Amino acid sequence: MTHLPTSGTPPTGPGMSTLPAVPAQPAPPAPPARAPHGPTEPQPRRTAFAEGLDRLRAAATTEPGRLRVIGALLALLVVAFGAVTAWQMTDRAAAADDVLTSSQPLSSDAADIYRSLADANTAASSGFLAGGQETAASRDRYEKDIRTAAEKLVNAAANSDPDSPSAATIAKLNRLLPEYKGLVERARTYNRQGFPVGGAYLRYANEKMQQEMLPAAEDLYKKENQRLRADYADATPYPWAAIALGIAALAALAWAQHRNYQRTNRVLNHGLVAATATATVVLLWLVVGHSVARAGLNDSYDHGVRSLNVLHDARIASLRARGNENLTLVARGAETKKVGKETYDAYDYDFRTDMSALGKYLAAAGELADDASGESPVTAAVGNMTEWKKRHTAARDEDEKGNYQQALDKVIGTGKTTGECFDSVDENLRTALAHEETEFKRAAGDGRDALTGLSAGAAVLAVLGAAGAVLGIGRRLSEYR
Repeated sequence: MTHLPTSGTPPTGPGMSTLPAVPAQPAPPAPPARAPHGPTEPQPRRTAFAEGLDRLRAAATTEPGRLRVIGALLALLVVAFGAVTAWQMTDRAAAADDVLTSSQPLSSDAADIYRSLADANTAASSGFLAGGQETAASRDRYEKDIRTAAEKLVNAAANSDPDSPSAATIAKLNRLLPEYKGLVERARTYNRQGFPVGGAYLRYANEKMQQEMLPAAEDLYKKENQRLRADYADATPYPWAAIALGIAALAALAWAQHRNYQRTNRVLNHGLVAATATATVVLLWLVVGHSVARAGLNDSYDHGVRSLNVLHDARIASLRARGNENLTLVARGAETKKVGKETYDAYDYDFRTDMSALGKYLAAAGELADDASGESPVTAAVGNMTEWKKRHTAARDEDEKGNYQQALDKVIGTGKTTGECFDSVDENLRTALAHEETEFKRAAGDGRDALTGLSAGAAVLAVLGAAGAVLGIGRRLSEYR
């Protein structure tokens, strides 16, 4: 009996074929898990800035990356220091130049406009007192003052902004000047013919001068002085922003070199040393140059502008006093002024007020004078003023006694007259003004010159310093390649 095998390898033989083995099949992929509460929301796309910040943060984790960041920051800081220095010094240099070449000359022109108008008024009254025998010198002085005022007004108009308050004041004076001249000519015409109405025309011309023209000229003078003070205020403040950036740049460069020394034991990095040297030069130039300029400008104000202002005020007061002295004789008591319970001749009262102001201004000018050349003419003017008061008192005594011709001779005659004293006061004040003008130009010029080239030099050196910082850091980076 034959039994078939129940297990084992199937027999092989020539009559039997072998089937190929089937490789194992991979399991089918599992279906994606579904969210328990619905479909997944898309993630927001990141901004380029955030991606750049991540890259920068990743780069900073390596030494080359840190060096690149340090180099960029150093270059940026040095360039910012140079740019702010150039900007602030450009503004201050422009303001210092305006002080010397624009605002102070215009302030002096405004004072000359006032002086010329007041002196013209004085010359007109002096010529009127002379009657039909008006001297050629008096007439020429009047005409010269009118021409000077007109020329200075043209110059002031050319240097003022069209919409500025000064422009409106100049236009007003240009309108009033021919009106005033017309009144003076009428007064002269009637006076030569012996008509008393000439005195009325002259008083009307004087009122126009005193109540409209001189206040407008004084307003112009004040506005130009305000402009001058504004230019000083722009030129003298310390450039704290530039100084702070300079200190920050030097501190950052020192830290970078110290860090370099700690990692390499190398004392010097040529690029960083060059950047430090240029930043130091710019900072020292900035501090020293501006300090010298500030000192010069302050000196020009303290010993120039202040003295000039006081001397201009003194000259104006003397002109007012002389005009009122002449009009005292022209009016012959027709104009009165009541002060308290007392009644005074209006023009004589104003004369005494002006002489009191003149004394105060001369005292202030003497205190401000810082050398013998400035003090000497002021002292001489004080002596002239004292003698003027004495002669005026003598003239008033004659007038009050009814001796009009004797009083007139003491005012506009020949010999020891009040007019002689006024001319001496005016001449000494002119000498003092010329001296103080020279002192102002010297000090203000020194201040302006101290800023020459600082803006451009700071910009150039800052670029060189930034290049040095980049090259110094680049030298370190080359060691990692």
